[in-house]
Amino acid sequence: MKISQNHLNSATILRSIGQKDPGLMLLEQKNESMSLFYKAAENVPAYKDFLKKNKITPKEIKSWEDFKKVPIITKNNYLKKYPLEKLCWNGSLDKKTLVFTATSGSTGEPFYFARNQDLDWQYSLVLESFLKHKSFKTGPTLVIMCFGLGVWIGGILTYRAFEIASNRSDCKVSIITPGINKKEIFNALKNLSPHYTSTILVAYPPFMKDIVDEAPSHGVDLKKLHLNMIFAAEAFTENFRDYLVKGANIKNPCLDTMNIYGTADIGAMAYETPLSILIRKIASKKSELFSDIFGNITKTPTLAQFNPLFVNFECIDGNIVLTGNSEIPLVRYGIGDRGGVYSYNEITAILEKHNIDLAKEEKKAGIEDSLSKLPFVFVFERNDFSVTLYGLQIYPEIIRETALQSPFDNFLSGKFLMMTKFDKKQNQFLEINLELKKDINSVPAPAKKSLLKRVVRNLRQKSSEFRELSDHLKSKANPRLVFWSHESPDFFKAGVKQKWVKK
Repeated sequence: MKISQNHLNSATILRSIGQKDPGLMLLEQKNESMSLFYKAAENVPAYKDFLKKNKITPKEIKSWEDFKKVPIITKNNYLKKYPLEKLCWNGSLDKKTLVFTATSGSTGEPFYFARNQDLDWQYSLVLESFLKHKSFKTGPTLVIMCFGLGVWIGGILTYRAFEIASNRSDCKVSIITPGINKKEIFNALKNLSPHYTSTILVAYPPFMKDIVDEAPSHGVDLKKLHLNMIFAAEAFTENFRDYLVKGANIKNPCLDTMNIYGTADIGAMAYETPLSILIRKIASKKSELFSDIFGNITKTPTLAQFNPLFVNFECIDGNIVLTGNSEIPLVRYGIGDRGGVYSYNEITAILEKHNIDLAKEEKKAGIEDSLSKLPFVFVFERNDFSVTLYGLQIYPEIIRETALQSPFDNFLSGKFLMMTKFDKKQNQFLEINLELKKDINSVPAPAKKSLLKRVVRNLRQKSSEFRELSDHLKSKANPRLVFWSHESPDFFKAGVKQKWVKK
């Protein structure tokens, strides 16, 4: 399963994405996963020992049904149990050009992953496809990299992948890497972007919103720059996408925006395509279709497609399990996300069941020339990305949607942090800490009252459990809102990711 530019032709892979039969892709998923299993069982000391301890004999794994009985590995039962070099191919770090990146540590101690250049090359195919399908295809493109460029994977991997894509293809790309330095981002937008046919902003969703909101105060008219946007690290709703599309005058949201489902563990695993965005947009307006695809939930997941030549997904009891190769190969790895997996035929069958003429919708959205028949994965935020109030779970998405609504978007940045607290009488309550926009110092009392009313209303509408709790406790179930100045060091210190929940 080791893929490199020496093994496969990039043009062939990109062409096959739209042409290859979905049934053949399903067969590739199984074959590639099992092939990696056999190689890791023989050449990775840690995995060889793991299988032995779990009484798995590799030569007895002969079918896909056998493969599904192979134990799932996790950080706790595998990665943290063995020395780093034993997790790598041939039990050694004595290799050419390994790059280390770390997990964010949001769910515990950071873990350091070694990767080889194959992941950069695989991601470059995603970016090349984006460059060739975006609305403004011709002429030079400026990429402004607003991911953090430290030990985290997003910035370095995306920078390297854009470089490879540009060198390999006829796409003319220039790159600047201001990271999260807003002053340098706006300088680049003001002084460099006008020289290019289009500009791609690459940033985490809440930081992207900051850029769109604050651009006018820096003398930047985003509507003249032919913007495209690439996101990563978290899910967001279609209302959030529409907010940014309107604010930046993006021509086609399906072609000109893309969210990456990536991780330090194994890079850019899956990605939004024009088709996946279109399907999610349709589903967001049809509740029965939404439920048939994603289940009976209130959160909106990321819906992405993945290339089975590089990485594969299974869904086991609602948990995402992946198999993919890098310097630390991962076979049936429980990454900690919840979601589901569909083949191309499975998800289109659901659309047909709801009388959705996909070909007609594709043409209407202007994406008929940029379709992909790759399999789909949908993923929610991690299991621990919620707070508990009286035993029920409350997710950030409901609050995030409220903060985007008018008139609250006039004084709120969209960032917040939720936590469960107790008063002096040990009564449990939900505290929501909200960041004000830049140059906004306070919120009038009527606006605070209106915001609380809207938050409670939305919680009641989207969570039957909260509605029942609210009926029982009345105002005692209401959240308590706390407002903080822009980039307050307490909860909103400038950084690579916004934490929405504090345990």
